[in-house]
Amino acid sequence: MIHRIKTLKTLPNYMLEIQFDDGRTVTYDVKEDIEKIPSYVDLKRIEGLFNQVQIDESRTCISWNANIDLPSDILYEYGNEIKSASSVAEQANDYNP
Repeated sequence: MIHRIKTLKTLPNYMLEIQFDDGRTVTYDVKEDIEKIPSYVDLKRIEGLFNQVQIDESRTCISWNANIDLPSDILYEYGNEIKSASSVAEQANDYNP
């Protein structure tokens, strides 16, 4: 299954918030990629570049420039899921000590 990106938001400290068409929302920490992938160092070195992230036309990849991109399947698989407020409330209502 191809996970298409619905929304994308940059957060402080090289974090992204991504919502997918299936409703799943994740945060993704780009700092790890910056440390491991040489071309990603530009995200720290070039001021403002991180905030220029774009979603491609197919909504299956994000990129900052021709050398720095991330496919949606990586974001989906390795992102940390954000539970919605209603989901958290439902889980709390189900709790019976």
